[in-house]
Amino acid sequence: MARSRVGIVFGGRSEEHPVSVKSAREVAKHLDTAKYEPYYIGITPDGAWLLCDGPGGDWAARGRPVVLPPDSTARGLLVLEQGRYESIGLDVVLPVLHGKLGEDGAVQGLLELSGIPYAGCDVQSSALCMDKSLTYLVVGDAGIATPEFRTVPAGAEADPDLFTYPVFVKPARSGSSFGVSKVSRPEELPGAVAAARQYDSKVLVEAAVVGSEVGCAVLDDGADLVVGEVDRIGLSHGFFQIHQEDSPETGSANSTVTVPADIPAEARKRVQETARAIYRALGCRGLARVDMFLREDGTVVLNEVNTLPGMTSYSRYPRMMAAAGLSLADVLDRVVSTALGGK
Repeated sequence: MARSRVGIVFGGRSEEHPVSVKSAREVAKHLDTAKYEPYYIGITPDGAWLLCDGPGGDWAARGRPVVLPPDSTARGLLVLEQGRYESIGLDVVLPVLHGKLGEDGAVQGLLELSGIPYAGCDVQSSALCMDKSLTYLVVGDAGIATPEFRTVPAGAEADPDLFTYPVFVKPARSGSSFGVSKVSRPEELPGAVAAARQYDSKVLVEAAVVGSEVGCAVLDDGADLVVGEVDRIGLSHGFFQIHQEDSPETGSANSTVTVPADIPAEARKRVQETARAIYRALGCRGLARVDMFLREDGTVVLNEVNTLPGMTSYSRYPRMMAAAGLSLADVLDRVVSTALGGK
């Protein structure tokens, strides 16, 4: 039986480029190559698309220029070879991109135009989940608790007197805690907004939620929603920002992740059910990681939704799924085969 041709897109132009490359390396290790024929498409920080042998080493130096055209009759790649284009058909695309232009609906829109089935959330749900203010509005309308927040649009200033401290200041459309600050005093607010604006012109100021930081991995395998074990982030100080640390593979300076989470069974079930409800309310498909807070009174409050969660050796999503009995190879097989089944 012929193997399905899978285009694996990684890298990208966002601040999460290095994380995406690490995720792609784990995908390369665990994808079933007896069933799938991978084609690795790396996007450099400058936005060049390159067909390469894999995401390891100096992939950018060894890659060949490639285009994924928005032409549904092509349904594949055009590779530049000695002044001429070679066509390579693809059966499905697996985006392994994090952040802007990868997780926000941009690549998904290109794939819709190309006519190639792809794994993960569609344009609408990707855009909704990328913008935290829109995520909160939709999820709140579904009756699920969200943090109190205000948006600071481009060009506007935040009035320090409007808030009860501490608050968190975040880029509305960024990930992995880039540009996030915890603000304890009014005089710190302008600097925090300026730091967030390095990543997005739209900024969120949200009330701190007192509770345990928990997460849940969700996977739609075409038949039902599969949820992983709940995890819990323990912090010694600050907030969770492992992707900005120098050596996250060897541990974090301020956090430990416990999976399964050391919380009561009833709370675990409530977190999982809330994750399912959030996933459905936002119209997600494929895989997503839902991050939440668990308050002492048992209330579950949304933090954020990652539609293309990290797949690195230290990432939370594969660890939660592994604790529930699904290896990364199993997850990849399910998400890719589900996308193929929906073409």
